[in-house]
Amino acid sequence: MPDDGPDAVTSTDRRLVLATRNAHKVVELAEILADVLAQVRLELVGMDVFPEVADVVEDGASFAANALLKARAVAAATGLPALADDSGLSVDILGGSPGIFSARWSGRADLTGTAKDRANLDLLLAQLADVRDEHRGAGFVCAAALVLPDGTARVREGHFRGTLTRSPRGDNGFGYDPILLVEGDTRTSAELSPAEKNAISHRGKAFRALAGDLRELLGP
Repeated sequence: MPDDGPDAVTSTDRRLVLATRNAHKVVELAEILADVLAQVRLELVGMDVFPEVADVVEDGASFAANALLKARAVAAATGLPALADDSGLSVDILGGSPGIFSARWSGRADLTGTAKDRANLDLLLAQLADVRDEHRGAGFVCAAALVLPDGTARVREGHFRGTLTRSPRGDNGFGYDPILLVEGDTRTSAELSPAEKNAISHRGKAFRALAGDLRELLGP
């Protein structure tokens, strides 16, 4: 199938575009949605296939708004159905913050990758240092959006609850994974295997909730 942008899209093009340039996220989501992708005969691809399409500024006021911003922009630019998500950590005692600001909570624009993740995490732990264990409830939230080229849109949410530890544990996750003690478990999110995490994570739940929409709207 052609890979040179929206001008090449045809009615037989069975690609579904995930609004990310992170190849790891494409692989992860392909695993989460493996059954439904096979049923509707869709190939999941990332934005690396469309290098000419600009990244979208996530300036919405909610996870759902940001997910829709990205999916709508990608669907319009590529002429293909698009998936996008936005997620973050919601801390009860902080009224839901960091929320949509999770990825930039520390304000350290000079940092990227794991360094930025650690700065965000360290700041949050410092802010909660005097909060008793019984008040450290928190959870990850994910909004996943599906948008078709004709503007049809669906949004689903997933939640992954737990409590915040006082120091990081585990090497399998990223972001705030090392400090979220999974509800009903003795491990943090970063101590779960990828398969275990996909089965119960906010992202897995949100996208699996979209499976019915994919069947309904994109089935052959």
